[in-house]
Amino acid sequence: MWRRYGDGMVDARFLLANERTLLAWVRTALALLAAGGGVYEFTDISGRRGLAIGLAAMGIAAAAAGAARYVATARAIRSGADLGSGHGPELLAAAVAVLGVGLVIALALG
Repeated sequence: MWRRYGDGMVDARFLLANERTLLAWVRTALALLAAGGGVYEFTDISGRRGLAIGLAAMGIAAAAAGAARYVATARAIRSGADLGSGHGPELLAAAVAVLGVGLVIALALG
């Protein structure tokens, strides 16, 4: 399972794990985009447009963050450098929590 990159050898399992992580980010992004479309099309709550736009924007941000994290991690694995710790998961979780509060408020008022 070892592959040669540059001067060193890399266990391919690390590269495959990085790819699975990217796919998890993509699934999250798709779920957020679908939720945004669902909120807009299938609800009658006040502020649905804002919630839908927020969910869609978070979906786009999740896809971009996942891609950036994938590229940075793949480079670090191949070069043998330390893996940087990004704040993407924490930021995404906080944004989902904020939108969840917004949805609860919209449901309570609508």
